[in-house]
Amino acid sequence: MKPVHLALAVLVAAIWGVNFVVIDVGLKDFPPLLFSALRFLLAALPAVFFVGPPRVAWRWVLAVGVALGILKFGMLFIGMHRGMPPGLASLVLQGQAVFTMLFAVVLLRERPRRAQLVGMTIASAGIVLAGVESDTATPAGLLLVIGAGACWGLSNIAMRKAGPPDTFRFMVWVSVIPPIPLALLSVPVEGWHRDVDALRHLTLPGAGAALYVAWGATLFGFAAWGYLLRTYDAPTVAPFSLLVPVFGLAAAWVWQGERISAPVLAAALLVVAGIAIGTRFPGRPANPAPPALHRPSRTMAPCRKPN
Repeated sequence: MKPVHLALAVLVAAIWGVNFVVIDVGLKDFPPLLFSALRFLLAALPAVFFVGPPRVAWRWVLAVGVALGILKFGMLFIGMHRGMPPGLASLVLQGQAVFTMLFAVVLLRERPRRAQLVGMTIASAGIVLAGVESDTATPAGLLLVIGAGACWGLSNIAMRKAGPPDTFRFMVWVSVIPPIPLALLSVPVEGWHRDVDALRHLTLPGAGAALYVAWGATLFGFAAWGYLLRTYDAPTVAPFSLLVPVFGLAAAWVWQGERISAPVLAAALLVVAGIAIGTRFPGRPANPAPPALHRPSRTMAPCRKPN
């Protein structure tokens, strides 16, 4: 990987890791569902008027918009609002890798390799240890963030099926889906008066947090990550996502004084090691398909060697 691309991969991981602390800042100004709605509204407008159509089937835009935008981020924001510390949230959310593998087995009929099973078992043990040993996370917050990881895994399957050629354009259109449903849910769940009061008394930190999660973490982050995946193969790029909880825990410790106990640190090591094993040692398919044979044409054109 070129040095500039290496720096870009680390930068994206840092932006996504620090994003959890920024979300926590924004939740001090906004109710969680309203904050999530604002995130995607700012990501969609005005970009949607300039990027052109998504170039994938609309059903995949809708599927990712619901799974990622409404369910995943709605549950994540509510979970953090209900007592999940930002650093620990960045770690537990990496359970999405486990759920992605499970959904691939159930929905895509993929056969997991031994390294994937071993790695995901280790990562799952780390997530369980983090939840059990943490003295700051609430049970409700923990369960909601785990649910957010499951929804993220489901959206990963939908994105894989969609195969968008332009990740930035696709994410802009995905961002069009969540704002109205999230805003409508916010009214009965969080209260109309609370939403209006949050918008009337908007502070500079709240506005900055909304812009960061919309433009930095969503548009720039996904666009840069998609560019890296188009430039290099997935096993080269994917391990950099392991830096996200590292930056998340470090940012929460530096800026918010979140305590990292020895059991939580051990849990973080298990999660990172487990995902690294599952992604770094892909192995080979059990039954590779034989190469297709090219039949000679009737015009007796010269035969080409099979690829």
